[in-house]
Amino acid sequence: MPLHPQVQAMRARREASDTPQLYTLSVDEARAADLASIQASGGDPEKVAEVVDREIDGPGGPLPIRIYRPVLGGDLPVLVYFFGGGWTLGTIDTSDAVCRNLANAAGCLVVAAGYRLAPEHKFPAAVHDCHAAVRWVAANAAEIGADPARIAVGGDSAGGNLAAAVTLLAREDGDLALAGQLLVYPNTDHRSHTASLRESTDPYLFNATSVAWYWANYLATPEDGLNPLASPLRADSLAGLPPALVVTAEYDPLRDQAEEYARRLGREGVPVTLTRYDGMVHGFFCMSGDLDAGRRALTQAATQLRKWFTT
Repeated sequence: MPLHPQVQAMRARREASDTPQLYTLSVDEARAADLASIQASGGDPEKVAEVVDREIDGPGGPLPIRIYRPVLGGDLPVLVYFFGGGWTLGTIDTSDAVCRNLANAAGCLVVAAGYRLAPEHKFPAAVHDCHAAVRWVAANAAEIGADPARIAVGGDSAGGNLAAAVTLLAREDGDLALAGQLLVYPNTDHRSHTASLRESTDPYLFNATSVAWYWANYLATPEDGLNPLASPLRADSLAGLPPALVVTAEYDPLRDQAEEYARRLGREGVPVTLTRYDGMVHGFFCMSGDLDAGRRALTQAATQLRKWFTT
């Protein structure tokens, strides 16, 4: 189908204002513009019972986390959420609206985990920071009112990539059984050259040039992109990973590689639900203030989280 009318209106506003692509800006400028855009399109942040900011020890120093609690008291299941931004942009503020929504709708604790950004910190720094955050949640579950037997991971875009990488590390650990993985239009293969990537050239939407810019910031060498922790689709095996919900957008350069990852999970015995949102573009999951499909996708994610946590 064509671009959804709500997306067309958003694109028209960008063209009318000649909004620059983030990859044309300095990293600092891109970070500020990205956060402002997400906050403007994310809707009014929902109230939750409690929000706590703190720092934890990470592999390279202190890392920020933010804990969202929908109700006071009791040990709740927990989603550890990794924000998007091409491993280059973003903070725990980036995912604030999404985390509040999922905490309330799924009835779970949500822990937004900060990680070191590229290009200052190249792969695999972000992966190991996110893995450390999940292990910290499991080890400190009693302190934060979480159920260590019901931990899921998730994220959008690069955050989805990091969530997938964390499941590979958790499988290797063997002592942390994750309840599920929420992968929203994740990067899964640095060497991808699919139709959705080749065809994404619109200068006012997330496009193939955007993807290349983020990878260039993230990887120290192109060869690092062959590592499954950077490109989960290149893992020798996906068997034994936690059940997955993979969300994609029709007009997204990452669509095909994310959907191939979902299909491969299914072929290798992992329970997986794949949903493509027609007419949508990359980033729609965080645009629930402007896009009805963003709200529907959040509802789908929360429903899936409840199912994982009650299985």
